[in-house]
Amino acid sequence: MTIQGATEKKVKLSVVIPAYNEEKYITKCLDSILKASVPYKDRVEIIVVLNRCTDRTEEIALLYGCVIVREDAKNLSKIRNAGAKIAKGEILVTIDADSWMSDTMLTEIEKHLMSGEYIGGGVMMKPERMSLGIMASTLALLLTAIPTFIKHGFISLGLLWCFKKDFDAIQGFDENRIMAEDADFALRLKEHGKALGKTYGTITKAHITTSSRKFDMFGDWVFVIKPQILFAYHNGRNRKCSDEFYYDIKR
Repeated sequence: MTIQGATEKKVKLSVVIPAYNEEKYITKCLDSILKASVPYKDRVEIIVVLNRCTDRTEEIALLYGCVIVREDAKNLSKIRNAGAKIAKGEILVTIDADSWMSDTMLTEIEKHLMSGEYIGGGVMMKPERMSLGIMASTLALLLTAIPTFIKHGFISLGLLWCFKKDFDAIQGFDENRIMAEDADFALRLKEHGKALGKTYGTITKAHITTSSRKFDMFGDWVFVIKPQILFAYHNGRNRKCSDEFYYDIKR
């Protein structure tokens, strides 16, 4: 792992973005973070973790003044952890490069955490586009998650937020998982919060919009036609499926 562009500055929030050839989307993601950062002049750092990038992702990130980290493992847990490891903010936020946040996201996150009620949490998510196939695929995903919801209760994902100290306390993302690392992290954060008398929250007064690129590439009905992808996702350790669906996609 190598680090480029890190600077010493006192920050309130660190936003970590994993990026594998994201020149098509990352500008919109970064623009949204900058808008949400307006109340925090010079107190938000954006950390872009480059993963085997061969396009203009690094160039774009540097133009925006981002901190650059390189982590080439085909493992989203390692990629996210590489960014979190150097984060200087009291609050840690993770968002994917093909998602963008609404303008009040960071202030809502701070408000929730500073209330003392929440250990962290996820957010409301909106799709870039919708179709009958995407609705059916989303329903298939939720149905396969029912056992988890029954055992642990509902957890929201999309964008994850917590204090950096709590991220460190649960040792970040589990690097033995190459899929569903976000859901696993959320469940462990939730359990950590229970021990501290805090709840796992969902930001409802702000949201993220997520691109439809997976559906554009694999088809809107992908999870209905290929439910094995969902079971591999929940397992979290299927290398063949994870490479095909996440790590070896041509971008």
